[in-house]
Amino acid sequence: MDLESGSGTLVLAATPLGDARDASARLVDALSSSAIVAAEDTRRVRALASSLGVTPAGKVISYYEDVEAARTPRLLESLRGGQDVLLVTDAGMPSVSDPGYRLVAACVAADLPVTCLPGPSAVTTALALSGLPSDRFCFEGFPPRKQGERRRWFGRLLAEERTCVFFESPRRLADTLADAVAVLGAERAAAVCRELTKTYEEVRRGDLGSLAEWAADEVRGEITVVLAGAAPVSRDPADLVPRVEERAAGGMRLKDAVAEVAELSGVRKNDLYQAVLAARG
Repeated sequence: MDLESGSGTLVLAATPLGDARDASARLVDALSSSAIVAAEDTRRVRALASSLGVTPAGKVISYYEDVEAARTPRLLESLRGGQDVLLVTDAGMPSVSDPGYRLVAACVAADLPVTCLPGPSAVTTALALSGLPSDRFCFEGFPPRKQGERRRWFGRLLAEERTCVFFESPRRLADTLADAVAVLGAERAAAVCRELTKTYEEVRRGDLGSLAEWAADEVRGEITVVLAGAAPVSRDPADLVPRVEERAAGGMRLKDAVAEVAELSGVRKNDLYQAVLAARG
């Protein structure tokens, strides 16, 4: 509790990705002392608490995507009333592609205290294991489910020079990597991290082409993908023609492919269009 204001504190707590021994001592204390535990899955947080030898002292309520909007106001009232709220998700850090952002934003707007118990994160764990540059990186959440939107999503990463981390469902991994090859090229370096910190942890490193071939067979488990950043993009329109042709081969209209590459690389659309026509002879 915030003793000065009399309000409770929202506590964001990272939970283990797979191995309960990664839980922090502060998470154990918070589970045993918080008035309210808001959990993405109440069964999983109770199982985690049991494995840690602790019983949640307060009320355990569900707080997942479909109920965030409805339950946020009630949690704010609990915080205003002086109750601490511990927010946990199934694995990793709340609000990082998991429930939490809405509640944090509401607390900030209401000037209610928020703190964090740091710990496991699939994003930084995969980045560290990938062997790819980690001095500058971005996190992109989940790719779109539909192929057209997903290819446009990769198109926006074409000129991104930072290492990129994203999550993907094992059911869609093969299609996603195939689209990455179509848009970014087979040679782009990447790593696919599966079941991080768990018994069958696996990290596959290579180029997108080889990883797409591997993923064509059934892949199971929680997936995090790390994608190498792009080499600095040339501003010479002639050097950008292959990027336009890759998009055109993937089904984009030439006009749209030219516009997209021109926007990403900072060249004039007309100059690039003329370079494509010249290359086609």
